[in-house]
Order: sequence, then C-alpha cells, then structure tokens
Amino acid sequence: MRTARLVATTIAALSLLAACGSEQGTDAADTSVAASVAPSTADTAAPESSADAPTTAAPNPDKPTVDLPATLPTELVVTDLVEGTGPAAKAGDVVLVNYVGVRSVDGTEFDNSYDRGEPFSVTLGAGMVIQGWDEGLVGIKQGGRRQLDIPADLAYGDTPQGDVIQPGDALTFVVDAVAVVSLPDASQAPTVTVTGGPNVDQVATVDLVVGEGAEIASGQQVYIHLLAFRADSGEQLDSTWTSGAPLDFVYDSGDIVPGIDQGMAGMKVGGRRQITVPFAEGFGPDGNPGLGLPPSVDLVVVIDLLAAI
Repeated sequence: MRTARLVATTIAALSLLAACGSEQGTDAADTSVAASVAPSTADTAAPESSADAPTTAAPNPDKPTVDLPATLPTELVVTDLVEGTGPAAKAGDVVLVNYVGVRSVDGTEFDNSYDRGEPFSVTLGAGMVIQGWDEGLVGIKQGGRRQLDIPADLAYGDTPQGDVIQPGDALTFVVDAVAVVSLPDASQAPTVTVTGGPNVDQVATVDLVVGEGAEIASGQQVYIHLLAFRADSGEQLDSTWTSGAPLDFVYDSGDIVPGIDQGMAGMKVGGRRQITVPFAEGFGPDGNPGLGLPPSVDLVVVIDLLAAI
C-alpha cells in the first residue's frame, strides 16, 4: 500500500514533475526535488493503498487468489507457491513485483497492482516498505510467486491504514516477482570529468562503455545509475551512486526529462553514456534550484543502464 509520500532525493528532480520548466517556474522545480519513484522511508509503507488509489480497470486474469492462513500469524511466514528461476534476491537488490494484499483475519482486499497494470519496484533492505516485505522477499527469484503472512508488528502495528487496515491487523500478500535486478556496488561508480563549455542546441551523446545486453525499447521499465553535472562549469551536482538507489522509470513515456529520453535511444544494458542535454530539453530557462542547476544552463548526465524490463 503506497500510502507513503514520495521520498525526497535531489537526483529525482530529473523526473517528469521537473521536466521542461519553461512553464513551471521555480516553485515547480523545487517541488520536484521531492518527487521520487519510491515510497517514503518515514512512512514505511508497502505499495499504494486502494483507498488512496482506487482501481477501475477490468479484472486481470493473472491476478492470483489469496488463501488465508489457518491461524493468524504471530511471526513472518514465507511460502513459495512458485519457485522462479535465476539469482535469488538479496538485500540491496531491486525487485519488481506484482502483488495482492488482504487482511489475514477475513480476506478483505486493501490493494493490488494487477488491476492498476503497474508493477511496484522495491530495493530490499532500504526501509522503503514494511518490515515484512523487506524480510519476506529476500530469496525470491524472477518468475517466483510467494505468499507472505505478516504479523502486525512487521506491518503497521497499531496504526490503521486507509479504510480497511485496522490497528493490530496481520496482513497476507501474494507477490509475483517480475524481475530481480542486482545493483553494482558504489565502489564501481565511474570517475568522469566534465569540461565546462557553452550551451548546445541539440542533445549530444558519447558512449563511454558500449553495453552487451539487449537494446532498450519504448515502454520498458529501465533502471539506471546517474551522475549529473552543470554543463557550463563541469561541477557535479548529484549522483544516484552515492545514495545507492537507482532511478527507475518507463523509457520513452515522458517519465524523465525529454533530453535524457532522447539521449538514451539505442543504449544497451550494461552500457554507460554521457549525454549533454540542452536546457530547452531539460529544465527550461528556469533551471532547477533544487538540483543546483542555474537558469538557462545545460545539463550533462552520465548514465549506466543497469536493466531494462
């Protein structure tokens, strides 16, 4: 249940809420600094509650039914319904999942991602979700289906959530692992020097490493590490390598500033590319104060494409 608000990370200012700042102004750019792909660690939610985001889509035939535990769980119970293949997820990995969540006591559904058609991405062990998820998804494999019966103290305790989850509720989830993405260690961050220069008129790219994986396609969920620089001075502004959390978004869908979408065209998984983004294809003439980018200054990003799903 993504009842949590979005986490504040500077690099996430590159998201859609900050794109093309010519009509948004300084306030929009500042607000976008709090826009991220992940729920808040302060609120420690599992993905978004149906009370906050009603589902209106037709029922999904892939949506599993949930069998309730015979007794209410007093400790975390993990049951693999389908084993899956490939590497087992570990702390620090990103797991892209679909899920259904119900109250363990009576089976009342409070959320599911299937009807929304939007899988949920979580970095294990990062405190992005309830403890029962952080612990219970360790070991899941791509294609696996797992049931988590979670006692209240590993869920929301005595704090109600929305109209369904009551104080002291145990929760049961059935979770399908769409993908497991192992992330490189921060020590593998590239050392890149950007030489300051004048603004450019078009997106410019240089491949620093050519990837050996599949080429990205429109509509794929991509995971990247990113360094951001001022193009005029070469000053580094921020890095997802430092935070340890990659940026994930749907490629070529408007989820990211247009110049980055354009500059990533043709990249392959495992590749590293330097992209110079004209301010007109980035944050517009207002720049992005939250990121430290002045008005009418181009942006340079160095992107490592970790995965495309």
